[in-house]
Amino acid sequence: MIGGMSIELGTVGIWRHPSGLTPEVVAETEALGYGAIWVGGSPPGDLGIVEQLLDTTERIVVTTGIVNVWKDDAATVGASYHRITARHPGRFLLGVGIGHPEATQEYQKPYAKLVSYLDQLDEVKVPADGRVLAALGPRVLRLSAERAAGAHPYLVTPEHTRRAREILGAGPLLAPEQKLVFETDPERARAIGRPRVQNPYLGLTNYVSNLRTLGWTDADLADGGSDALIDALAVHGDAAAIARGVTAHLDAGADHVAVQVLNSDPLPALRALAGQLGLARR
Repeated sequence: MIGGMSIELGTVGIWRHPSGLTPEVVAETEALGYGAIWVGGSPPGDLGIVEQLLDTTERIVVTTGIVNVWKDDAATVGASYHRITARHPGRFLLGVGIGHPEATQEYQKPYAKLVSYLDQLDEVKVPADGRVLAALGPRVLRLSAERAAGAHPYLVTPEHTRRAREILGAGPLLAPEQKLVFETDPERARAIGRPRVQNPYLGLTNYVSNLRTLGWTDADLADGGSDALIDALAVHGDAAAIARGVTAHLDAGADHVAVQVLNSDPLPALRALAGQLGLARR
């Protein structure tokens, strides 16, 4: 148990858009020993996809990565939370976040909006230890420690994880996302990874600003990203190499890593990673 959180995520989960969460992928992810499925792409507030995943699995935790606070009101999300946790106690973690100004017309005073949303979740009795926040910068990381179970940073490096742990302190959950490409040829791997990093993330202010704070330069961020940037954000290689990409975050202070496999078929990578990390034995 991490901090006051009663949900057991394990050390590694998968991050995947609902369109890629096929019955085969979901069943094998659970069988391989992964602890959580992070539902990406701002799932709608009725959280039907979460309930479906929980209904068709036995033990794996499902979490949202993330519900966008501009898209769905807290009352709707809170009602969904209570419906799901009543049916599947201890298996759902609500991830919420403020999204991006480029994607949200009414995006103003995002921090104040997030605080207000948390206040509204409190009012409808969604417990702080049942939710995590998408967080990159120090202010929202601190809020994650104060008003939630912890933080779910996206598109980050182990250096960000190290800094985030210092800000969060020892208790709160730190669960970064890490992209992986199961491919030993660097050029082929970058041909898979670069488009997924460039579009949309290198066009979004929040991510670009965060990468700059980590020391990446304008040259790194231009023209689809330098090889070094792509290699850091979409770790590639054999089973041992992609496992090192995960353990680097754990060594830097993460409690859990949400891996996003970018290969068209994620299962070979998930099998190789699970074997390398011994997930099924944990």
